[in-house]
Amino acid sequence: MVFGPDFFQSAKPEHYGEITSLLDAAFRGAGESRLVDELRSDGDMWHEAMLTWNGEIVAYAALSRMRSPSGWACLAPLAVLPRYQGHAWHLGTRMAHYFSVLFEYADIAARNGADFPNTIVVLGEVSFYEKVGFSHARAQNLTSPYPLSHTMIARPGNDTPVETLEYPLAFERLGK
Repeated sequence: MVFGPDFFQSAKPEHYGEITSLLDAAFRGAGESRLVDELRSDGDMWHEAMLTWNGEIVAYAALSRMRSPSGWACLAPLAVLPRYQGHAWHLGTRMAHYFSVLFEYADIAARNGADFPNTIVVLGEVSFYEKVGFSHARAQNLTSPYPLSHTMIARPGNDTPVETLEYPLAFERLGK
């Protein structure tokens, strides 16, 4: 019998405690879970996705609203429970890819009233995120408080936008 992770789900308040535990384990500390709490309380959370396996949350990703440019979002944090990191099911890759392809469904979702970002920014390991659809090259005309050497974007088209990134205030408060 083949078994594996369930479908992606939206996180709900009843999942927050388990998500906190996952983040604290994955990042070996409470910094990322504090960031998520701050994003929620500031009203900056756009979407939270989770992947479960046998009733346990094994992967999580947060998408928050950038202060600027309008309509842009930030993917952070993305986490996988330590015992599933490097697993054959590639849970982190699945989570990142989920967000990089949202734009393929944006027109359909908009007709049904869904709110989608027009660009997603991620800060991380270029070799990982480029494999799942984010572009390092397309982010190089951005101005960011974080290193462009680790900044990537996903968005329709193939342009290289010239914008100044302003992350949600929670990032500044927590020193991200």
